[in-house]
Amino acid sequence: MKKIIALLAVSVLILSGCGATDETAPVSDDVITLRIANSEEYIDEGGWDADETIELEDGQKIRGVDSLVSDYEKWYQEKYGKRVRVLYSTYGTNEDLYNQMTLGNSFDLVCPSEYMIMKLMREKKLEPLSDDFYDKSQIYNYYAKGVSPYIYRRMRSLTEGTETLTDYAAGYMWGTLGTVYNPSVVSEKDASSFQIYLNQKYRKRITIKDSVRDTYFAGLAIAKEKDLAVPDPDYAAILNDTSQDTVDKVQDIITDMRENAYSMETDTAKQDLVTQKADASLQWSGDGVFSMDQADEVGLKLCYAVPEEGSNLWFDGWVMMKNGINGDADKKQAAEAFINYISRPDSVIRNMYYIGYTSAITGGDDDSILEYLKYTYGSDEDDAVDYDVSYLFDKKAVIRTSPDQLKRQLYAQYPTEDVLSRCAVMKCFSDSANRRISQMWTNVRCYRFPWER
Repeated sequence: MKKIIALLAVSVLILSGCGATDETAPVSDDVITLRIANSEEYIDEGGWDADETIELEDGQKIRGVDSLVSDYEKWYQEKYGKRVRVLYSTYGTNEDLYNQMTLGNSFDLVCPSEYMIMKLMREKKLEPLSDDFYDKSQIYNYYAKGVSPYIYRRMRSLTEGTETLTDYAAGYMWGTLGTVYNPSVVSEKDASSFQIYLNQKYRKRITIKDSVRDTYFAGLAIAKEKDLAVPDPDYAAILNDTSQDTVDKVQDIITDMRENAYSMETDTAKQDLVTQKADASLQWSGDGVFSMDQADEVGLKLCYAVPEEGSNLWFDGWVMMKNGINGDADKKQAAEAFINYISRPDSVIRNMYYIGYTSAITGGDDDSILEYLKYTYGSDEDDAVDYDVSYLFDKKAVIRTSPDQLKRQLYAQYPTEDVLSRCAVMKCFSDSANRRISQMWTNVRCYRFPWER
């Protein structure tokens, strides 16, 4: 997977892939200006080397020369006969994005995580998707024709009042929360439980997230271990518990996790694993793929495990901001066209290759994405095994792959159905629950007094 090592500055503006742009520059009346905000390093920015061309079995060649943003601008003018100017900016976290908007930054299209989408729905800040957005008969509706039916159903199950997430959001990337580990040091059994973050055997050799929701989730799974061990547990209810008693228990657990950890981080663990400063790390699946890819380059084999007791299934999705669209039909159409353009199978492949995360798009009748998986992970060796992802593609989708991929990149990007059956989406909490968890996090980030240890 191609990666950008240097972090982009927050709110860098990109026009036609040429870098920073003056947002106050005059714009012609016949140009649609589209302000888009996305997470850092979360879209193909082009610049691929010639030897990075992806050649699929059907003869299709895919390569990112210019950025997807720039290519969209050219595509839009060609297909719709209008010019669109994209002002593209980035942010670090969902909370950073929310704070930017609270401080007055206006966007037309943004890509937050599911809980932030639900918060924005609750606050009536989102523009609903058009009635014809899901019309598969529309020639350029690549999203409707290509979204994974499984992912669509999981997203549609998330509601805010009487509305569903899919009324407002189009899925972008998705994944799980798990543990990346060095199998020469950490056993698969230990890595397959959140208890590893309390295990003194790995003291100062593990990292956890400096992210309240992700680390709360891990602590919550430990606190609810007995509840999760019963037959057919209600994962969604158990792994969204924010009662005061539960928050207090999780605070103690996370404090112990912090004291056992080498670091709390949001990005540095990827390098710490490669340099072997850490032997295991709490990671989002896409970052796990990055870590494994980088370790492969130096001859170090890393693996990925999703905790057996249950874990987090997360989604990021594109939503339109009501105050940005502001009733402008042309702008809304251009925003939905952007979603559709990056949902075109070749765009999806470019994005997955570039950023290492898993798209919500599987391509529908177009087999390009499945062929890309075979291109990336396929094996014709004698010991190759079948890896079935038919549930996700809603058709027969079996990859012949090397046995080690059952624990590595393919598994991280495309977990098996039984893994996802024990994963829950962490929902948007109530204001009172957010206050409890925020106070808990403040307490965790302060060191205990010696007599409390």
